[in-house]
Amino acid sequence: MTSNFNWLDRGTTEIFPNQPQSDNPNENLKARLQQNKEPLRIKLGIDPTGTDIHLGHSIPVRKLRAFQDAGHTAVLIIGDFTAQIGDPTGKSEVRQQLTPEQVEANAQTYLEQLRPILDFETPGRLEIRYNSEWLKDLDLTNILELLATMTVGQMLAKEGFAERYEKDQPIYLHEFMYPLMQGYDSVAVEADVELGGTDQKFNIAVGRDLQRYFQKRPQFGLLTPILIGTDGVQKMSKSLNNYVGLKEDALSMYSKLEKVPDDQIQTYFELLTNLPLDQLPENPRECQKLLGLEVTSHYHGRENAKQAQKSALSLVSGQSGDAKAVPEFSLSEVEFPVKLFYLLNVTGLCGSSGEGRRQIKGGAVRLDGEKVADMNAEFATADELVGKTLQVGKKKFMRLVG
Repeated sequence: MTSNFNWLDRGTTEIFPNQPQSDNPNENLKARLQQNKEPLRIKLGIDPTGTDIHLGHSIPVRKLRAFQDAGHTAVLIIGDFTAQIGDPTGKSEVRQQLTPEQVEANAQTYLEQLRPILDFETPGRLEIRYNSEWLKDLDLTNILELLATMTVGQMLAKEGFAERYEKDQPIYLHEFMYPLMQGYDSVAVEADVELGGTDQKFNIAVGRDLQRYFQKRPQFGLLTPILIGTDGVQKMSKSLNNYVGLKEDALSMYSKLEKVPDDQIQTYFELLTNLPLDQLPENPRECQKLLGLEVTSHYHGRENAKQAQKSALSLVSGQSGDAKAVPEFSLSEVEFPVKLFYLLNVTGLCGSSGEGRRQIKGGAVRLDGEKVADMNAEFATADELVGKTLQVGKKKFMRLVG
């Protein structure tokens, strides 16, 4: 295996356990990588609780790809069983349980979105496992054995549980099972390393404890940062509307990324690209444009990314741009006459009609480059809108079609 570990350190917040000066492969991951002649098994679990993956979710997946490229085996666990409970990490209330059918549909969309990142083709480089394979067969004896490995006090030390307990918010017993089941995944697949965001340290540590309990070699934990969203303030989240989705069209993706705040640019390059950080442009605006081009190229190809860059420049300049690069919305889904604020909502450019009103009032809405100031603007027929581009701010565009 390679002795150059730049790929391992890049975008890594913490590796545990970690005794940097030790040659003991149980205490130092780099020593383990150097001494092991066989590929290590690198685990990443994803619970398909929704349909979309954003760039924040892609960070540990990119690290998984780095391990693949270094010759190791990626073990991607689809948490079809655990997703029916939902990871309570960071949640202030119990998560809604999903049906098996919902989870399977979500899993397929997740895998499609991960194809541009992971190596699905090279033999021996990727295992895709569903944790229902081993969890659904656990009987009550097995479950009681798992429960006996942890105390209530240990569980309440988990971030989220402690806060809910202090606030006298309900914590359901099945939620205590989530870290144990996720940890048991590491036992089942014999993971050597588990990847996750910094918010997953508790769960990964449980996996180590369970491997030790079942007399297996404990895994290393490798934590990656939580990505700050495009607002430059809070973590990337669809609910906060500061995200870039992997399924977004090239123009939308590029337009969001080229507006990333200056103080986040270096982090975005480190976590979302493989470009040398000491070779980035000195001009912040050129950095933004390069970031948009590089990340969009990864998911849509270089030519589509270049066209998106060209179209974004044209749209911001008030020109029509290349219509093919702008996402489309069919007006056949709308009943006329229609208020503009409602149209902003149904097209997805705004999260609600109320937000649509606020954006119009704030002067952020344009129709074919012309600012719309009337909050009660209404259109009698689709003919008034077909072929026009609706814009909110500098990042969001939608071409209206019949």
